[in-house]
Amino acid sequence: MTIATSPLSHVLPLGTLVSQHGHLEIGGCDVLELAREFGTPAYVVSEDDLRARARMFVEELAARHREFDVLFASKAFPCTAVYRVLGEEGLACDVASGGELALALRGGFDPARIYFHGNAKSEAELQEALSAGVGHVVLDSFDDFARLERMAAERGRRQEVLIRVTPGVAGATHDAMSTGQADSKFGFSVPDARAAIARLARAPHLELVGLHFHIGSQLLELAPFREAVRAVRALGDFPVINVGGGLGVAYTSEQHAPGIAEYVDALVSTVHDELGADKRLLLEPGRALVANSTVTLYTVQTVKRNVSTWVAVDGGMSDNLRPMLYGARYEAILAERPLAAAGERCQLVGKHCESGDVIIRDVWLPEPEVGEVIVTPATGAYGYSLANNYNGVPRPPVIFCREGSAREVVRRERYEDLMSRDVDPARP
Repeated sequence: MTIATSPLSHVLPLGTLVSQHGHLEIGGCDVLELAREFGTPAYVVSEDDLRARARMFVEELAARHREFDVLFASKAFPCTAVYRVLGEEGLACDVASGGELALALRGGFDPARIYFHGNAKSEAELQEALSAGVGHVVLDSFDDFARLERMAAERGRRQEVLIRVTPGVAGATHDAMSTGQADSKFGFSVPDARAAIARLARAPHLELVGLHFHIGSQLLELAPFREAVRAVRALGDFPVINVGGGLGVAYTSEQHAPGIAEYVDALVSTVHDELGADKRLLLEPGRALVANSTVTLYTVQTVKRNVSTWVAVDGGMSDNLRPMLYGARYEAILAERPLAAAGERCQLVGKHCESGDVIIRDVWLPEPEVGEVIVTPATGAYGYSLANNYNGVPRPPVIFCREGSAREVVRRERYEDLMSRDVDPARP
């Protein structure tokens, strides 16, 4: 049975259905069966959705531009299995730490197709990037410049680099997700970028091949992307232009994000008009690749009715910190009754010892009961990557579903994992 008539259909993974038993079905798998087999909370990923969105970005770019790369902005979902799937689909990768670099390599990415970002790269991380043979390092500051030039000289090699430019363009998003404004911890201002370009022309061990910018995340309007391209035009003619990412996604029934084709068309046409059609164009669609591929499963533990109806589940801010960090909004669905009419306004809350541990405020649900499985869609971006052990709660597993088969690609943490890094001098 299709769920296309539901107002939530566009926030769920592609191909989501209601089974013949009336249960939510993702990747051909009954969500209630997944909860019974793997427990809750759990991140459930439709592998076909991941692959389909990767292919859409590649195909839309290929139809409009000759030389390009789609990069997985891996901070969005730094799970080895996700790296592997997106690598198999032909994507390149960007990383922002030594840990993400290690995960990308473990996931099978060719180091030559990895771009190393970060506003505070340590010497150790730069050494790791050089040792791995990372194709490009994105310089974020004059300190980056000095460190990398010295290290490349010590190795007797020449490293290709891009300069991250802060174009003075801010998209309409939460302040914590805005990165392109002039007053930013990221990148070179336009005047500083000019100075860096001049210095790089005299740097024997660094080869400047292009420019990079990123103006923010969860952007639902395309005009700021065009403004940013125009802002970097005056810096010179380079063979590579990385226009970052930031395309927003729909988290709620009221939200509607630009489509992939619309987004790619706007960027490509602007690059062609402002910079020319001969550039190697790089695009980093992090959240737009992964957010809607995934849902989180919870089990209701308690229902309290006082001034409000408080529906408490077995997860919360340890598996989805975004509502607490950014005030992010989500939807919720009862897995056993996905098409039931919502009749009660609820506060969907977590199990943690914080009053702010609220997953969704004022969400309408069909009178949920203890033991029911609740699904929150669109948790593929930053749910797993921001997961934590607050209150000693083990982090959830990641379950891949495809054609009716489910496999655990990250196991649930155990209590012994919480103590695995302890150093007890009283014991041998």
